[in-house]
Amino acid sequence: MTTQDIAARHDSVTGRPSEAVEQAVEQAVDQQSLVCTDAIWRLPVTVCRITQFLGEQTAGALLERAIASTGDMLKPSRIRDRELVPDIRRSRSCPDFAAPELTAAIDEVLEAVEHTLGVSCRYTEPSYSLNVHNDGDYYRPHQDTSAEFAPRRLLTFVYYLHRTPRPFDGGELRVFDAALPLHTDTTGKWQERTWRDWEPEHDSIVFFLPTAWHEVRPVSCPGRQHADSRFAVNGWLCSPDPAHHGEPLAPRSP
Repeated sequence: MTTQDIAARHDSVTGRPSEAVEQAVEQAVDQQSLVCTDAIWRLPVTVCRITQFLGEQTAGALLERAIASTGDMLKPSRIRDRELVPDIRRSRSCPDFAAPELTAAIDEVLEAVEHTLGVSCRYTEPSYSLNVHNDGDYYRPHQDTSAEFAPRRLLTFVYYLHRTPRPFDGGELRVFDAALPLHTDTTGKWQERTWRDWEPEHDSIVFFLPTAWHEVRPVSCPGRQHADSRFAVNGWLCSPDPAHHGEPLAPRSP
């Protein structure tokens, strides 16, 4: 008798499956699962996105400072903060870029972000840089943290700046869905992955966990002018440096 045959038999009084029938169904399902043992479960990664984050005036002033970052201020972007690998990452970075208005605004929304992403960032230290993508630039799929590299990073944020109308195409943030069992290694082939793309909209910011696999899609900027680039302040909230253990840290504002 198949499970369909068993399920079709109902208690003559109540019209519902009898207790004996329910037990038989459970036993039949236990004996032969309908789910393939090679099935891969995909879970969308949670991303917090806020638009018009700093407002027109503040965002405009920050964009002008980003555009003014030229020449020796910009260095070829590295992976793991030390390796130049153009096949993986191609852009320019300004590690000394200061954006105190941005970090202050992040502090104001952090409690809601923590709740949404299920992470505690109390007593964390910010670390960020300005990243500039122009024609042909990209960053292949990667994670921002691992047990070996940057384990202190608890939260990733990316704040976008550009002239309007947008003078470039592409440059989306592609965040790949997680796969079960959850771990930090790639599961399956990349062409089998599922994802969501997030537009690099001016004065918008996204937050997500550093363990999420993500990439910057290739940028097309035919004019190749620096001022027409895709500007982004990429950063992390990091747990305290063990080297400074014992030193007092200012608590996050309520």
